Amino acid sequence: MWPGLRLIRRQLSTLAAARGVVYEKHGEPSQVLRLQKLEVTSPSEYEVRVKMLAAPINPSDINMIQGTYAFLPQLPAVGGNEGVGVVAEVGNHVSSVRPGDWVIPVDAGLGTWRTEGVFNEAALMRVPSDISVEIAATLSVNPCTAYRLLSDYEILRPGDSIIQNASNSGVGQSVIQIATSLGITTINIVRDRPDLPNLMQRLHDLGADHVITEEQLRKPEMKDLFKTCPRPRLALNCVGGKSTTEMLRHLDYGGTMVTYGGMAKQPVTIPVSALIFKNIKLCGFWVTQWKRDRQQNREEISKMIRDLCDLVRRGRLVPPPCYEWPLEDFKQALRDAQTPFLSRKQILMMQ
Repeated sequence: MWPGLRLIRRQLSTLAAARGVVYEKHGEPSQVLRLQKLEVTSPSEYEVRVKMLAAPINPSDINMIQGTYAFLPQLPAVGGNEGVGVVAEVGNHVSSVRPGDWVIPVDAGLGTWRTEGVFNEAALMRVPSDISVEIAATLSVNPCTAYRLLSDYEILRPGDSIIQNASNSGVGQSVIQIATSLGITTINIVRDRPDLPNLMQRLHDLGADHVITEEQLRKPEMKDLFKTCPRPRLALNCVGGKSTTEMLRHLDYGGTMVTYGGMAKQPVTIPVSALIFKNIKLCGFWVTQWKRDRQQNREEISKMIRDLCDLVRRGRLVPPPCYEWPLEDFKQALRDAQTPFLSRKQILMMQ
């Protein structure tokens, strides 16, 4: 095709209705984010045009906008790393998806807080459309993190136990549900709060075996729990600080602690005795890097998504409690996403 004609066709195919939440510099989200029109064109050979359906607000999204995350996209950028959309149009050489398919991002930095966008085929993965929009929109970060934490560090069998802090987080709730489906006992630590009984009941309803506060974790009575429950082989740390040290005291000999977050913004302090006399192993995990390491061969990623969707269909994995906002109300959604103890996932609805 004559290059000039191709250019004219691409210009004619520009869609003016797309909108997105954009930031041109790093800073507090309430100050740097703007809702504005986005230019969207028909996809080229290996591109896919996607109409976004929904996208959550995660802590990593906020950190990325603030400029404190490990990976930062080139500015200006559209906010959001997770979500689900429906394929509207594909380029001539696209083979993995077709119009009508639901897709989610494979990697971070895609910019999902938008009504529509054109992305490289390799940046997307198809998911079944027989699951809810809410679970599809929140599938690629927290459930994937929980799946890997339970799969990659200790060989866990039915009857074994694990211990985790931040148990009411998105990852924590997914850990509870996946572990329950495998017959693994969970010891779940939460911070004290005004609605503690309701939170504890909600986690028990998800399958949590034991729910305790950080204060209870430090008490001598904790030893009574292990008269009926084996000491955990695996500890999952998303907090840091004193919470980490207290969890280590209860880890079994030769066990593993995996750190995947640092909500307390305090160092992970490890007693020397835990390393010498208990032979504890320490690891870190970042789901973004795990996926990037497998971009060339995505079978492990595909199997993980299939397994998670199977749990969803069986009613063994449900999305966290959420509140849905139209895209134009993103500022209120961000405010609630940063409110302590709210315990609801804020989701931006695009259509």
